[in-house]
Amino acid sequence: MLATLSFLVAKIWPTIHLWTLLLTLLTLLLLADYLKNKRPKNYPPGPWRLPFLGNLFQFDIEVSQLHLGIQPFVKKYGNLISLDIGNISSVVITGLPLIKEVCTDMEQKFLNRPRIPSRERVFKDNGIIYSSGQTWKEQRRFALMILKNFGLGKKSLEQRIQEEAQHLVEAIREEKGQPFDPHFRVNNAISNIICSVTFGERFDYNDTQFQEIMKLLDETLSSAAPMMLVLYNAFPSIFKYLPGPHQTDFRNWEKLKMIVASIMDSHRKDWNPDEPRDFIDAFLKEMTKYPDKTTTSFNEENLICSTLDLFIAGTETTSTTLRWALLYMTLNPEVQEKVHTEIDGMIGQWRQPSTDDRNSMPYTNAVIHEVQRMGNILPLSIPREVIADTTLAGFHLPKGKVILTNLTALHRDPKEWATPDTFNPEHFLENGQFKMRDSFLPFSIGKRACPGEQLAKTELFIFFTTVLQKFTFKPPVNEKLSLKVRMGLTFAPVSYRICAIPRL
Repeated sequence: MLATLSFLVAKIWPTIHLWTLLLTLLTLLLLADYLKNKRPKNYPPGPWRLPFLGNLFQFDIEVSQLHLGIQPFVKKYGNLISLDIGNISSVVITGLPLIKEVCTDMEQKFLNRPRIPSRERVFKDNGIIYSSGQTWKEQRRFALMILKNFGLGKKSLEQRIQEEAQHLVEAIREEKGQPFDPHFRVNNAISNIICSVTFGERFDYNDTQFQEIMKLLDETLSSAAPMMLVLYNAFPSIFKYLPGPHQTDFRNWEKLKMIVASIMDSHRKDWNPDEPRDFIDAFLKEMTKYPDKTTTSFNEENLICSTLDLFIAGTETTSTTLRWALLYMTLNPEVQEKVHTEIDGMIGQWRQPSTDDRNSMPYTNAVIHEVQRMGNILPLSIPREVIADTTLAGFHLPKGKVILTNLTALHRDPKEWATPDTFNPEHFLENGQFKMRDSFLPFSIGKRACPGEQLAKTELFIFFTTVLQKFTFKPPVNEKLSLKVRMGLTFAPVSYRICAIPRL
């Protein structure tokens, strides 16, 4: 009997020992997660989080509607709430007073960008959009200077936009009123404006290299991997080894960097530092001022990353907004008719629109702003990071917490907008005149606001007015258009087809 018992213990003990080890390990991991993510005293309230996962799976909707899933928590917990996406601990701020406090009044405490693993893998701390500290200050200041020197606020850049708008008109006219998807035609036109600034030239829409860049950008920025990238950012040490569409994204980014590097090498062959032709030439000249590359961000890697940032920001946001505009005009023919009437009365059908016309065209201006409000292409803006422990609205925010700006709630606030969920240009009109609204922040505010805001506004007005001057947009027969969103870098409309009927 004793021998039998000893035999059983000898057989079972290794299994018991293994389970003991696993339970001990799990307990230690749970303890480590609790200590790491323990909410400090007087921390903003929020829903209960799961170990390791945080609140990742508490949104009962698809990832493309994540910004909508946050809103019930705002109603329950208030305008300052805490949410954890995996191991990324964030605080969502809602309401104009708090947004202004973070982005302007207390901006020095919220100037940094968080280190997002997917972005860091490709760009590290380089570029303009997600860099911080000295790199951000140097690159932003330089980019603003280049935009100014190469045409921002000058007639030369406006003339380029007007010329490109005509190329877009011709590309649309080739469709002869038949159903077509405006996606790449709009992307090509908008991209050529920033191409003229960064690369010094516009490209024919059929140019092989241009098409390769546009294809890679579209595949990457409108990736089919939004959830995989969310998971990668939440658990990078695991997902960097797993196959999936996020790995295709990373490969595409590397291809884009190689293309920019080859263009940079081509510039060097006939580069004249005394006569810079574009952003790349000017950056190469700036690099020569710093023999010691350890003291500056002006190096080849930053040239590649900043060029890509300008190219992406100068293409994706404006082209997405313009595609929303064409969709909303097609779905709202009565609004489109009023735009046509204003264009015909102020410009006619032959003179080319310019920014000088904007002030005398309040309805068209209001329509463009309403498209931006409803399109809501960056619903949580670009995240910021708390630089040092601070207090906001009576709550303690520890250093390193990610700050998300709830633009969805701001742009759909029933206290601010008469019909928040309906496309209504009257939101930006008062007694027939255009009126800007404080609760309209598609470009954000403060030092971290979009550096290309003025360029984007000029492009939107000229492109939109030019194509509406020449065409009436209608839905194809027996095709129902949708306002559903395709998630990528921006929230874009899902693919759609429209008919462009010439007005002449």
